[in-house]
Amino acid sequence: MACDCASSAHTHLRPTRRPARPTSRTPTCGCSRATGAAEMGALRRFAAILVADLRERGRGTRFWVAIALVGIATWWCFPAVETGRFAVGFGDDVRGIYSSAWVGLVLGLMYSSLLSLLGFYVVRGTLVRDFDTRVWQLLVATPMTRPGYLLAKWASHMAVFALVMLVGLAVGAVAQLVHAEDRTFNLIELVKPVLVLALPSLAVTAFFAVLFDLVPWLRRTAGNVLFFFVWVLVNVSLANHFDPSKSAWATQTWLSDPGGMAMVMRDLGTHLARAMPDVNSHDLSVGMSDTVERLRLFRWNHWPMRLADLGGRAVWVLLSMACVVALAPMLDWAAARTRGAEAVRGAGAGRRLAWLDRVLRPLESFASGRVMAAEFKLVLRQRRLWWWLALLGSWAVQSFGPPEAVGVVVIVAWMASVDVFSRVMLRERETLTGPLLFVAAGAVRRLLVARAGMAVVLAMVSVAPAALRTGAIDPLAAVALLMVAGSVACGGLALSVLFRNPRPFELLLVVLAYVGVQGQGPLAVLAHPQWTLMLHAVALVASALLLPMLWPRLAR
Repeated sequence: MACDCASSAHTHLRPTRRPARPTSRTPTCGCSRATGAAEMGALRRFAAILVADLRERGRGTRFWVAIALVGIATWWCFPAVETGRFAVGFGDDVRGIYSSAWVGLVLGLMYSSLLSLLGFYVVRGTLVRDFDTRVWQLLVATPMTRPGYLLAKWASHMAVFALVMLVGLAVGAVAQLVHAEDRTFNLIELVKPVLVLALPSLAVTAFFAVLFDLVPWLRRTAGNVLFFFVWVLVNVSLANHFDPSKSAWATQTWLSDPGGMAMVMRDLGTHLARAMPDVNSHDLSVGMSDTVERLRLFRWNHWPMRLADLGGRAVWVLLSMACVVALAPMLDWAAARTRGAEAVRGAGAGRRLAWLDRVLRPLESFASGRVMAAEFKLVLRQRRLWWWLALLGSWAVQSFGPPEAVGVVVIVAWMASVDVFSRVMLRERETLTGPLLFVAAGAVRRLLVARAGMAVVLAMVSVAPAALRTGAIDPLAAVALLMVAGSVACGGLALSVLFRNPRPFELLLVVLAYVGVQGQGPLAVLAHPQWTLMLHAVALVASALLLPMLWPRLAR
């Protein structure tokens, strides 16, 4: 509707008195009121989506269990000085005194690194839920804009991260008081590092959570695995690019990597060079250290930040929001590709793979083998081309690659099949076919044995070249490799049934893979064969006992 602001310019009507001067309470037209109402309406819609997402998350027990686990893990980041360990420090034996500033710095680094990785798996899925439940069809009929909808989803992810950080800050404050290395509490110095370091990194993670929910083939396990590599590539490459120990330019620039590691190394390293000149100020360590006899402590009570540095941190937040808005044109396309629609499009899809019939024919000579052969065909014929190429490439590296690469490639091989390990036991729950499938006598037992056997064989075949090559040199390492393969497969089946969700196991495997590629943890088979053999033997037995108890109730 056109504005009537110019009506007072009519010259044929002479006013009898001077018009009142416009004030803030008597606007000259309705344009400002209409604009204000539109803005308030958009804000209300934005808040409604945000609150609805938070309520939906809060109804689940798993969400609050995850928050509690974050609190426990945060407490472990502040071991007492008597333990000889630390979470953030320099070298093997140097860390800061537990002041408010140091506690905030530890939390900021932990959240900007680990939470930016693990948080992706916690927050993602809200867009997919709206698509699958057809809530999007209702929302699109409202005056809500598509950029506003995506920004609301991004903001809901950030709100979850804020709640996690709030719990961590509370635990950190308690840790400072309990350890009593510095009893002076400063709320600003406690909160400042967390906001400056963690928010930009988490903003980037929230963007990727929105993006991976929009792209259909990234919504499930493939996206969960791919994000791990994307996160490593982005954080490691940018951290190296901005590393002040490798470039004089990095010591002067106002921009830093999303996690703020370069900024910390520059400012904290400068402080440490004055406080402890004998310590390598570039040897910053994030992660639980080894135990030493005596820790050396230095004081860090204040982090002086340049205004330009704060602007550089804000750039990552604004860039993430701009990228989220840029995804708006693909929203309708993404919403049309729900799980049901993809199932209709993909009906009858899959590769024939005639050679599978010949390979699996010996299994079909007995009843349980026929079920296992059917499981192999169902799983393998739905594998995409990239999976087969990745398997062939993995076999080539395991057979002919350098020994130091074999330990990494076997982990990648297991991760390529993580969707089989984490989802195959949930098939009846997702398709609601349990009551129909299990009417036959003994069907639960036969299907359980077939699926567990299929998963274990698939995990072992994925690393068979490495086992053969290693067995010629170290038979114990080869046995440990096959034991870990069986444990990974059965562990995925058991955890998916226990949590009734594939994501906990996918998240656990990503974390173990991240540690394993560095030669540490339960998946570093070739580095610690005897230890991994014993550990995974126990895990395999526990999984084998859990599955028969838990799965029949879930399947029905």
